[in-house]
Amino acid sequence: MIPDDFIQQLLSRVDIVEVIDRQVPLKKAGANYSACCPFHKEKSPSFTVSPTKQFYHCFGCGAHGSAIKFLMEYSGKSFPDAVEELAQNVGLTVPRDETKKADPMAGPLFDAMVTAANFYKSKLKSAPIAVDYFKKRGVSGEIAKRYHLGWATSDWQGLSEAFDDYVDNELLVTGGLVKLGDGGRRYDTFRDRVMFPILNQQGAVIGFGGRILGSKDDGQGPKYLNSPETPIFSKGRELYGLFQAQAAIRKVNRVLVVEGYMDVIALAQFDVEYVVATLGTATTEAHTQRLLRLADEVVFSFDGDAAGQRAAWRALENALPALRDGKQVRFLFLPQEHDPDSYIREHGREAFEQFIDSALPLSQYWLRELNVRHPGDSAEAKAARASAAREHLELVSAPMLRESLAKALEGDVNIASYTLLPPVKQRAAPERAHEQPDSGYGGFESGSPVFGGYRRDARTFGRRPPMPPTARNDPATQRILAASRRMLARPKLAMHLVDLPVPDAAISPRAVRLLHAVVNVAIRLPDEPNHGAVLEQFRDSEFATDVAHLLTHRDHELDAVLSDEEIEAELRVLREKLESGSLFPRARAIEVPSHLGGAGILALSPRRREALSDSALDAATKPAAEAQIVGRSEQRAQGQKYAVSPPPQPGGSLDEDSFDDIPFNITSNFAPPPDEDHPPF
Repeated sequence: MIPDDFIQQLLSRVDIVEVIDRQVPLKKAGANYSACCPFHKEKSPSFTVSPTKQFYHCFGCGAHGSAIKFLMEYSGKSFPDAVEELAQNVGLTVPRDETKKADPMAGPLFDAMVTAANFYKSKLKSAPIAVDYFKKRGVSGEIAKRYHLGWATSDWQGLSEAFDDYVDNELLVTGGLVKLGDGGRRYDTFRDRVMFPILNQQGAVIGFGGRILGSKDDGQGPKYLNSPETPIFSKGRELYGLFQAQAAIRKVNRVLVVEGYMDVIALAQFDVEYVVATLGTATTEAHTQRLLRLADEVVFSFDGDAAGQRAAWRALENALPALRDGKQVRFLFLPQEHDPDSYIREHGREAFEQFIDSALPLSQYWLRELNVRHPGDSAEAKAARASAAREHLELVSAPMLRESLAKALEGDVNIASYTLLPPVKQRAAPERAHEQPDSGYGGFESGSPVFGGYRRDARTFGRRPPMPPTARNDPATQRILAASRRMLARPKLAMHLVDLPVPDAAISPRAVRLLHAVVNVAIRLPDEPNHGAVLEQFRDSEFATDVAHLLTHRDHELDAVLSDEEIEAELRVLREKLESGSLFPRARAIEVPSHLGGAGILALSPRRREALSDSALDAATKPAAEAQIVGRSEQRAQGQKYAVSPPPQPGGSLDEDSFDDIPFNITSNFAPPPDEDHPPF
């Protein structure tokens, strides 16, 4: 892992204006710089870069972050790659946390893969069967060179020509280039196949795909064969052709996901270059997440047969947690007699791209497929669709899209959308060493015990949406948000809220949990924090959007006028109110008068409330009243009719209808509705 203090040091040296200006030309606009946002289409600039605060913010789409996040979102780089690039620019060497050492085989494996790719490429021209295959598919020499196409000979140990230490090089086995047979004899994994090198997003060879040119029934193994999982290759994260397609994806703001290597090659031959392919596995959440960083529109293309329909449904379910507001995911189903290669050859590029334009939005495909799986207009069928859909909505964390999907479902099943919306499913962030081997950074320390004396990890997948406007208008919430904002600007003041006990996360207001996260981060920040570095601390937190709002709040100039002593006094008062529970008052149960302990629920009209107020029943008459009530209960148990006269009241008597005849008893208090002045969030 990359140490946290190095991230702070790096962002204190990097000039975010220079970083962004290399990719997006910026213009001076007062104290800041501006441009049309690179993350959404717009005509007038709303994208602002602050050289003093060292972060960017788009007032149109809400994109924000540090120089590191910009490289990740704009260039599609992984976290460690973005850090490495910035560090090289400012002459720093990236240290590595000893608790997570890089795989020592990774570097040599990259070298071995490049050597193998060059070997396969050199054999292509001398393999007429491979050359004829590519020519029949219309592949030009330029495309073959661009995608580094090659040929694996039929020799059992062909790679021994490229590796002098073939017989004892363990990297060849680890990288999946060589297998061990009986008696430890080695032989090449790929033989008698056309070869498709798989490149990562930075252009390094990380694996291979190979296709036999005969029939799989000839004893040559499966039609397509991919490299196994290795320290540098994961099928669930990588996509074929992504390196070559990046520029085109950025240009058209769209990416088309197909199922095979040759689909990518054939479409590139027709200048449709924004195309990638999965690697013999279902589309995963990681795939979708990576592609949505590069483009606003992702189109999944599938064959129209039953297998294609099953693959599309798996892709939808896996993509749900990665969906983001402002992004589109669509589904394209080809006629059963076509794949992308044959369709574009028969109809041409223009017709093919028009066909892509007609792809189904995720919402339409989702509802259509739910009706296929749970058909019918009966109440039971609609309930089945709603139940299945609700499980999907749990996975969607994009707040606006989630609401829109629920509204679309409401029209189909005639159930109110607020009933259909479940809580967002919270999934604890896995250890990055296992989930994302290239992430290298864990944000702020998980579960710091400095606030409240217990551990909690605020990082989640399926993040909660930011605080709703109704909560932001609440005076108590505003008080906490102001305190959080001021501590981010003056971190040393966070010491006044250290060790403050807070309620459990399940019942504490969201603003209090945000305050907890801010304190845990602020106590580690320097006196004059870099705002870009502050945002980096919250990048994987559920409060990332809230913190961005705090850092761009209009009251920052007013905060600057306040002295440390004034803010300190406010924090002390805030602490008192949080400790006493007076800041967020809770509803209390109404006590039932002791003389009515077994009578049941009272439905008191204003007249009855007045009659029973204060000294309505004095101590002398309570025993008699209780006896009459008990007697009435006994009579009811015996099935007898009864009439109870109310107990006498000093100075007069109660109305004859002062007590309701309620046929059930309760033994506990009951509470009024929650206080609407302080909505939970």
